[in-house]
Amino acid sequence: MPTAAGTHRMKIDVGTPGHREYLVHVPPALVRQRFRSGRPVRPLPLVVALHGGADNMFGFEKKTGFDGLADRHGFLAVYPDGFAFTWNAGDCCAPARPAHIDDVGFLNRLVDHLTGTGLADPKRVHVAGFSNGAGMAYRFACESAGRVAAIGVVAGALAMTCRPARPVSVMIWHGTADHNVPYNGGGHRDFDDARPYPPVGRAVDFWRRADGVSPLRAGGGQGCRASGRGDGGVEVVLCTVTGGGHAWPPDASRRLWDFFATHSRT
Repeated sequence: MPTAAGTHRMKIDVGTPGHREYLVHVPPALVRQRFRSGRPVRPLPLVVALHGGADNMFGFEKKTGFDGLADRHGFLAVYPDGFAFTWNAGDCCAPARPAHIDDVGFLNRLVDHLTGTGLADPKRVHVAGFSNGAGMAYRFACESAGRVAAIGVVAGALAMTCRPARPVSVMIWHGTADHNVPYNGGGHRDFDDARPYPPVGRAVDFWRRADGVSPLRAGGGQGCRASGRGDGGVEVVLCTVTGGGHAWPPDASRRLWDFFATHSRT
């Protein structure tokens, strides 16, 4: 694991032929810690950022701007690469889904590796994703809730069976004019699956029940509604981008980090 400030391209063994790749952006805060004589490194929060379909780790690093936020606020920003520009998010997307790529296993190994080095805090692991990557963030929370404190999903759908083992804080961003993953449901889940995406409201209701929190009300910032904190500090927030399409909103990264920064796994 590199400790020099900046972005590094890395490989990880996932127990199958070949390897998987990811980018890790190390903030100057980690370097400063390491050179304080006699002081152990304090593990940093971790943000795992999952690109959308037809994109990759390099494109998503530029799209989100998490690197600058990581430098200012002192967290590790990690950008895994999907399989052939996609993630196996359960009911979507090809080619990762029909190839049965174990992306949950890949992300588990990646998180375990980063926290196992002592550089990332296992109680402050957060996952953000866009589109197909948002669906992957949902799937990771559904199947590996014990490893994640909070997720942020942008322009994605909860289109799978979900049974999280523990509550997970969730921030959802979605544009009302999204034609790829419609706000009120619709479209096709994949090239060979004509079932419509469920509406955003279904994901909100699911996580609100799973987390045991109140119905959403005003709060959480402009355009957002929040549940308020439940047991262990979990909450659900929905940010509706009126007229927004299938895109990463300009202020989403900053506000996602503000959300992540207030949540840790108990």
